[in-house]
Amino acid sequence: MKDRKAVRIPAPAGRPHFDGDAPVVVVVGGGIAGLSAATLLAERGARVVVCERENYLGGRVGGWSTRLADGSEATMTRGFHAFFRQYYNLRALLKRVDPAGRALTGLPDYPLQHASGHRDGFADLPTTVPWNVLAFLRSSPTFRWRDLPGVNARAALSLLDVSVPEVYERLDALDAASYLEQIRFPEAAHALAFEVFSRSFFAHPTRMSAAELAVMFHIYFLGSSEGLLFDVAADPFPHGLWEPLRRHLTSLGTTVCTGVEVKSVLPGQEKRYSVTIGEGAIEADAVVLAADVRGLRSLVGESPALGDTAWRDTIGRLETAPRFLVSRYWLDTPVDADRPGFLGTGGHDLLDNISVLNHYEHEARAWAARTGGSVVELHGYALPSDVDEQSARARLWQQLTEVFPETKQAGVVDERHELREDCPLFPAGGFGRRPTVTTPDEFLVVAGDLVRIDLPVALMERAATTGFAAANHLLGRWGVAGTELWTVPAEGRVPLLRSAARRWRTL
Repeated sequence: MKDRKAVRIPAPAGRPHFDGDAPVVVVVGGGIAGLSAATLLAERGARVVVCERENYLGGRVGGWSTRLADGSEATMTRGFHAFFRQYYNLRALLKRVDPAGRALTGLPDYPLQHASGHRDGFADLPTTVPWNVLAFLRSSPTFRWRDLPGVNARAALSLLDVSVPEVYERLDALDAASYLEQIRFPEAAHALAFEVFSRSFFAHPTRMSAAELAVMFHIYFLGSSEGLLFDVAADPFPHGLWEPLRRHLTSLGTTVCTGVEVKSVLPGQEKRYSVTIGEGAIEADAVVLAADVRGLRSLVGESPALGDTAWRDTIGRLETAPRFLVSRYWLDTPVDADRPGFLGTGGHDLLDNISVLNHYEHEARAWAARTGGSVVELHGYALPSDVDEQSARARLWQQLTEVFPETKQAGVVDERHELREDCPLFPAGGFGRRPTVTTPDEFLVVAGDLVRIDLPVALMERAATTGFAAANHLLGRWGVAGTELWTVPAEGRVPLLRSAARRWRTL
């Protein structure tokens, strides 16, 4: 069930399917954005070719097989991902291959724990403003009623008056850290309930737009009735999500190529574009660019005929967030049975969260049952530039033993580490410089979580939404019907609170 105030963006009108000779569309990138675009285009009868640089689909939510030291086959991924209930468009994509909803399973809470010992959760809160906020204040050990007089009410009320894209005009020039300082939340609440959220964008609040933080709170807590609880993948991402989607695409006639890097997009001879892949090329009527920041910058740099100077400069200025580390350990002893499947942490040096995979994922659970051990994953976001990988690994492990003391005596059967620096950065003042779905070339579109779309979406949901929007644009050019999109309410859900916030701003 969707929020009763969820917003429907109608599908572009047109004939239901391509007639006769369907266009060829090359989708560059097999992550969520590329797969969303490819799925819709293929369902309408386009001849789609998906080209993915990695040997697996799913992008940053992908996974691959690895053999552990004990001989077990396991699936390694880029780390934990939360599938929130307000991810309407991503869930619409997954429903194609999982109509019964068995691929995702819910976690009972979203606990956040500070090094001071304070711990907050969201399991029993009402799901709408103002009742969720009042209930949080009543139950939270981090944010107490006596702290309220110290809060800057004028600045805090702005969180209740989010309207997309207007909020970017008000707050994008400010960084998230400065914005939180203006609000004057208690230190523990600042570190726990706010910095934990902002770092989920893989950047420290000093390097993140305040508008992006405000939109995130709107999406996940203040503007939606879906609440802050979420689902996780019951199986490793390839097994439960992307391989079924690959089969769906193949059944529609799509060619899915992995381990293939697109070098350039040049003017075609028989069709509009010539997409260069290795020593060969594919002639295409349209192209969807759904690559990550570095891949997009490189591809556009090698494709001098694409777009115009201003658009190419926009792509060239895109930035990536700082490095992050995912460390997964297969341990020879169990963690305590009451440990949550996911725990957000604050104040623990580099550690941002801990996942106990065998508490929710079938593959990890089977390994733990067979060996008597456990599978634990650590995330450290926005690593300082002066911290090398070995030091980061050691510090994350030390912090695990502090949060879960039972791991101090655990032996490591095997471990895997992923140090990456490929997530988009959303700095203060950057909103107006982001690429949009459309480009100066009417049959060239861009999709991904790096793309600006004036809807309240973020992370995986922004990827899925822009992927569908890119396909909608192309289908509209050919007179073929697209698909509807859904979002949480585009502005604060309580008119009285919105009005109060606006009056405060004008005083």
